[in-house]
Amino acid sequence: MSNFDMRSANLDEIKQFMSGIGEKPFRAEQIFGWIHAKFVQNYDEMTNLPVALRDRLAQIAPITTVECERIQKSRDNATRKYLYNLQNNGTMDVYVETVLMTYRHGFSVCVSTQAGCRMGCDFCASGLTGLQRNLTAGEIAAQYYAVCRDINNRVGNIVVMGSGEPLDNYDNLLRFIELISDEKGANLGMRHITVSTCGIVPRIYDLAEKNLQLTLAVSLNAPNDQIRRRLMPIARKYNYDELIAACRHYADRLRRISFEYIMIDGVNDSEGNAKELAKKLTGINCHINLIAVNKVPEKGYNKSSAAVVAAFADVLEKAGHDVTIRREMGSDISAACGQLRNEQERT
Repeated sequence: MSNFDMRSANLDEIKQFMSGIGEKPFRAEQIFGWIHAKFVQNYDEMTNLPVALRDRLAQIAPITTVECERIQKSRDNATRKYLYNLQNNGTMDVYVETVLMTYRHGFSVCVSTQAGCRMGCDFCASGLTGLQRNLTAGEIAAQYYAVCRDINNRVGNIVVMGSGEPLDNYDNLLRFIELISDEKGANLGMRHITVSTCGIVPRIYDLAEKNLQLTLAVSLNAPNDQIRRRLMPIARKYNYDELIAACRHYADRLRRISFEYIMIDGVNDSEGNAKELAKKLTGINCHINLIAVNKVPEKGYNKSSAAVVAAFADVLEKAGHDVTIRREMGSDISAACGQLRNEQERT
């Protein structure tokens, strides 16, 4: 019983656990609500539970916590980056970074699914030291809850785009989505959740079968296999045509897909690249998000100029595609796309 992960458990599992220790099932709804609707971190805050039960649960099913060690704010005050220390059975510290972004329409939180990453994308800081470990569903959700507590406000959108590859932690990702969308918990609508992937093709098909109304964002970053394999090792396992076929299937079955395209000076930003990309994505219900590559000291890439990005977008739009140039947020505190790191590089 001591290995029961209360924060990652769904309501039915908590009911079974409580029955197994001789407690009434209604206690499960109380506990679930405290964790996932009121965002508490420990049993002492669950004031409608008897003190003896709180003490007992703390011993046999402790709630894993995320401790905030640092908050950085961007110069324009639109972005905050949080460094969280996760419990790791007392053996070593595990750190992840989480980002809060403020828009005119409200707040959005970018959560991490892994400490580190094993995908090795050549423009990204998250994979520089490899994968440390997967996060549990409760640890992913706890990042969101901790940010809500910090700003004393509900955050209306979640983007699963922090460190790690979400589809490489597939089961915990699905459980996180189940917990965060539960009407007895945070009750966040699926259409307010975006999940990013570098392109694990079998998992895109698996996710499509789940029939979840979330937004899938695919990190494409190239118009062909040659460039994509240079930038993203995953492209050596799943070729361009395989990935596009999976994306087309997802968009046809569920809803519009988003393609993320990092703009790198002299690598993937020519007019020819734009025309090739426009042709490859013809007929797919999609949105293309252009993102100037962000500075990672260990990498030698430079961002495309604003004029080049605008010209690239113009080619895509003239071909009939829906295009956005992403607003740069948080790069001054290394909180932008591709800049998040794990604990070994947090200084």
